[in-house]
Amino acid sequence: MAKSKLVTTNEKIAEKVVDTYKKIEDTVVGGYTKIEDAFVERYLMREGETVEEAKERIKREKNAQQ
Repeated sequence: MAKSKLVTTNEKIAEKVVDTYKKIEDTVVGGYTKIEDAFVERYLMREGETVEEAKERIKREKNAQQ
């Protein structure tokens, strides 16, 4: 059964909207991650630690306090 032109057009529009949303979401999350990494590097890292190690240490400390 053939789809109507309206249904096909609607699906194309929906696909574009979802793709655009994903791009915006990736950009926002990426920007936040960069800011978070810079903050951890500048203020929370201990000597000899990487950013990822510092984040893991902070998570462990937070869970230990709870």
